[in-house]
Amino acid sequence: MAAPSSECPDSAHDVGAALAQSCARLRGIYRDYPRVYAVALMAEQPRRRWWALRQGIRGGRLDRMVERAAEDVGTREAAGAAVATALIHAVVGRVAALVMLEGRAWDSGLDNLWLHMDSDGAVDWAGVVDPVLRVLPGDRWAGTPSAVTLPCEQALLVWTAGRCRLALAAVFDALDEVVPLDRARCWALVGESVLGAATLVPILGGVGESVAMRRGQGLLDAFEAAGLPVRARADRQVVRGPRVQAMAS
Repeated sequence: MAAPSSECPDSAHDVGAALAQSCARLRGIYRDYPRVYAVALMAEQPRRRWWALRQGIRGGRLDRMVERAAEDVGTREAAGAAVATALIHAVVGRVAALVMLEGRAWDSGLDNLWLHMDSDGAVDWAGVVDPVLRVLPGDRWAGTPSAVTLPCEQALLVWTAGRCRLALAAVFDALDEVVPLDRARCWALVGESVLGAATLVPILGGVGESVAMRRGQGLLDAFEAAGLPVRARADRQVVRGPRVQAMAS
């Protein structure tokens, strides 16, 4: 359950209020890098350097991202791995951190996510169009326009995994047309992203380790129930062909 905090009396009627509160806490996990886990509300953002995930994974953008990454890592294969890792973090790593921290989740579906590029052409932020969170019974935002209350923690984890799974499947399909991917290793990187959040959030965010690990393992269970090998070892190689040590962040 989310930690209690003070609330402006009028905020319960603001559809983005729960997201704003959660992201304020997520920004505090890495105070020097506040965009690592938090997301933006797209209604409040100018569209410069932003792109919708559904449209952006087609039309040459991923190819340009791979080309740009190849300038840093030397080969298109390693660059493809780096781009895959960045997109995995954008889709699942960020929302997993919120699941661990507060037992809440935003919609990580393909239609809801936007990505932001830094001046070097790398993904450095994510945003959502619909800010409504999924929360657990007893959450302070339950029953407000800011949240949809799910019946239990397992339901939250299954819903979150399902939304991430559909988005990532489309992302992997599109990236595979640019640089052939090893899908099993891609899903293993998804598992590592979830476990990374479950490990770091208790240390940096103040939530109990047992709670974070229970939620992390439950999220992995939900992916595995869909037939995805998220508990396999990734070895940082997500491309087919000669062995490449990919960038990971």
